[in-house]
Amino acid sequence: MTAQDPEILLYKEHRLNMRDGCEPLADYLKITGASPKFVISSTALWRGYMATWEIKNERLYLVCLDGEIYEQGPASIATIFPDYPDRVFAHWYSGTLSAPQGELLKSDGMFGFDDIYERDFHFEVERGVVVEIRVRKNSLSELGS
Repeated sequence: MTAQDPEILLYKEHRLNMRDGCEPLADYLKITGASPKFVISSTALWRGYMATWEIKNERLYLVCLDGEIYEQGPASIATIFPDYPDRVFAHWYSGTLSAPQGELLKSDGMFGFDDIYERDFHFEVERGVVVEIRVRKNSLSELGS
């Protein structure tokens, strides 16, 4: 089993790699029934696309989408959201976005799913609006190391 390339989250001056399973666009595609057939270019990218998100003014936006759709060519934000080619407010998304940040404190040694970093950001989002931000500070003493 290959670790999946994470989606990116831009928050203030941070460029964060979101944890496995944080894929707001997948929720949109499921809700709308849209089913673009993304080309799987790597075993580390089964969803077939890379998405970059930004939190700005307490709102979640999709700001970049890279990939390829079978028989259509390159995928972009405009491919999925033709009326919003540059950025789109993620009004469909509600849930928690998690992203580690800082120095790696402990590695799971295999896939990276359970790696522990200095901090974990947790963004609670309701219909695209960030309603709570929590930062958990991790330490080696808590890990029993």
